[in-house]
Amino acid sequence: MVEPVASQALLALRDQIDSLDKQLLLLLNQRAHVAEQVGEIKRAEGTPFFRPDRVAQVIDKIRAANPGPLKAEHVSAIWREIMSACLALESPQRVAVLGPVGTFCEQAAIEYFGGAADMTYCASFDEVFHATASGGAQFGVVGVENMTEGVVTRSLDLFLHTPCHVVGEVSLLIRHNLMRKEPSMHGIEAVLAHPQALAQCQNWLNKHVPDAERRAVSSNAEGARLAATNPAWAALGSERASTLFGLHITAHAVQDEAYNRTRFAVICLPQTMATPPATGRDCTSLVVSVPNRPGAMHDLLVPLKTHGVSMTRLESRPARTGQWDYYFYIDLDGHPSQPHVAAALTELRELCAFFKILGAYPVKA
Repeated sequence: MVEPVASQALLALRDQIDSLDKQLLLLLNQRAHVAEQVGEIKRAEGTPFFRPDRVAQVIDKIRAANPGPLKAEHVSAIWREIMSACLALESPQRVAVLGPVGTFCEQAAIEYFGGAADMTYCASFDEVFHATASGGAQFGVVGVENMTEGVVTRSLDLFLHTPCHVVGEVSLLIRHNLMRKEPSMHGIEAVLAHPQALAQCQNWLNKHVPDAERRAVSSNAEGARLAATNPAWAALGSERASTLFGLHITAHAVQDEAYNRTRFAVICLPQTMATPPATGRDCTSLVVSVPNRPGAMHDLLVPLKTHGVSMTRLESRPARTGQWDYYFYIDLDGHPSQPHVAAALTELRELCAFFKILGAYPVKA
């Protein structure tokens, strides 16, 4: 196909864009040189290289100064990648995620750290926790809750005994696509995906591929990898996974709920990053247990009511003691540095047989 001849006006605009691109490249490399100097000072002083609060401050300033026509969310995405690339020159951040390449967990990590982060791909959330706690990775990203299917119970159990704490969160809009080697939906014998994804798409699957086996695997990307080996298999996952494994998307956005979001927690050892400072929009996560006696749960809520602290989430998990004891996972609105939150936590600790703050971190509006 012969490319149409461009007009003189179009050629002039292309030349202008080429010139601007060269200027942008020059400025980006100048910024990178300054970032390298910042890295040398941080290394000498022993201060953290990755500062999510600093990233947020820079992006907020850029958004406020943006005159358009670029949209604010696009400017944010561009600057996050610029800062991620510069940080990689200072000190590449090793981030453990659920693998293989193409999972939503990886996508959440990219949204938080940028695409220049050095990803460590793990076969399970157990491995993500272990890699982060052992120092194999500086940070980890794990799924904790889905809007339609509730909490990721394995993550809650792993939080109980880990030395890591939560320093951030990512809320990701999840769109599951049905993908396979063949371009049609005919002849699908099995659908492979993470158990949460299968549950989030069960009504659609019941209607459109009722005879196909539902096969749970460690991640959606692993399902896509396996589907690439057998034309009778299909997978659920992201568009990126379909591209990475050379699969056709035979049906887009097959999740039962259109507004399907999953929360991911960013974890690390306290020596890697301390608790982020209060921002005014923060969440404090903790796990507690109380003596198995009448009124114990009521007593647990009294300090929160007394000090005006809002509880945004309450989940229970069996303690596996054989005595019908439970651990309660609680999210509070606020930061431990705020006096009313600190007072409530102090009183709450005195009531509990077990008390552990999992982390305090900023939440997105």
